[in-house]
This record gives sequence, structure tokens and C-alpha cells, in this order.
Amino acid sequence: MHPGPLDVVLLGGLALLVWFRLAGVDVGPRRHARTYLILGTVIIAVPFTLYAFAARHAPASLLAIINSTAPIFGLIWSAAFGDERITLRKAAGMALGVAGVACIAQPSGLDADPYFGWAMAAVLAACASYGSTGVLMKRVAGDANPRGMAAGNQLAAALVLFPLLVFQPLPAVPSGLVVTNMLALALLASGVAFLLYFRLIADAGATRALTVTYLIPLFGVLWGWLFLGETLTVPVIVGGVLILAGTLLVTRG
Repeated sequence: MHPGPLDVVLLGGLALLVWFRLAGVDVGPRRHARTYLILGTVIIAVPFTLYAFAARHAPASLLAIINSTAPIFGLIWSAAFGDERITLRKAAGMALGVAGVACIAQPSGLDADPYFGWAMAAVLAACASYGSTGVLMKRVAGDANPRGMAAGNQLAAALVLFPLLVFQPLPAVPSGLVVTNMLALALLASGVAFLLYFRLIADAGATRALTVTYLIPLFGVLWGWLFLGETLTVPVIVGGVLILAGTLLVTRG
């Protein structure tokens, strides 16, 4: 048994809901139900499911590097909806990002999984979902507060993911390591992380908030090396540099 997207978002959302209840914070589950359902589906349920698939067929460090394309997708969404203009500098940044992904997507030097290509497509689709955050927040968030969205979006995502249980094998009794990992993902990587993320969006805007993805490749590579014994090939390193350079051009004010 391994932690799945449903386990993570359900535990993370419930933990925040209990905390807010004890603190007397009203998250407005009925008043903002539509907001939570839309945001929870698009920026949590969909990308979490895609990452769960991709992580089975590609190295974690590689996925962490590609995750840095989220701000580039954010620009594409914003431009498509007329919220932002694509300048020459930003277009160059997107071109660098595409070149970086092309470098990484070549499985040479890796033990290529037959689903490697699908894993690359899945993680890029997940980044596209993350990138839509700004467009969606502007149009559906209304007066929902960051704390409410941190809990409500996750619980809505759990509701959306619940039907997928029929496609999962019957769970075995989890080991202590699995339980620990699941709690860490739910409480820290989802519960606390989304609480900080939606607060950051409220304070700095969705585009700037997405720049936290600059840190993900560093820690993704570090944890992959320390705990999973992963190594990096030259094309992956070159691709990572290109993606980060492109993202910097796209997001620079």
C-alpha cells in the first residue's frame, strides 16, 4: 500500500478543518462550495493524480525539475484569457523552457520505463493545471479567504477523487514507514503547504506565488539523491538549467 492522492488531500483537508474549527475560523463550506469544487478539482485533484502516475515511471528528481515550468504555463493561461501580454522577453523564456523539457524528455542514460513518455506528458499536464491558478482565482475565488481555500479545496479534491477508489487494489495493512510518509505528505506537504500557498497568493498574487517552484528542483534532486539513490544525466542537468532560465525570464517583473 502506498499513499495516494485521495489519502493525502483528505487527511490534509480534515486536519486543517479541525484546526480551524478549534480556532473559531469559518471556512464557509456552503457559501464557497462552488469555488472549492472548481479550484480543488483543477489545481489539486487533477495534478495530484497525474503526478501519482508519473512518479511510478520517472525519477522524482526529474519530475521536480519539470515542475518548474508551472509559471510558464501560468503566463500562457493569463495571455489566453487577456490578463497578461506576452512580450519578446517572455516568449524567449517560454522557448527556453520548451528546449529544457525536450532535453529532459530524452530517456537516454536512464533505465527507460515503457511509460516514460506518458509520465512526461502527465507531469507537463499537471504543471498546466497548476499554471491555471491565477486565471481561476481571479474568476471564481470571490471573497473566499486563503485559510478557507486551503481546507475547502483539499476536501473538494478528495470528493472528486473518491470514485477512483474502485480502480485501486484492495489495500494491505500499511507499514509504519508508509503511515509516516502519508502523514508527512498530508499534514506538511499538503495541509501546511497549501495554507502558506494560498496566503502567498492573496499577498503577492498567483504569478509571483508560482515562483516558489524555483526551489523544487533543488530539493527534489537532493531528496532523490539522498533517499532514492537517483543520479542525474547531462541532458537532465542542461534541461533543468534551461527551464529555470526560461522561467526566470517569464516571471521577472
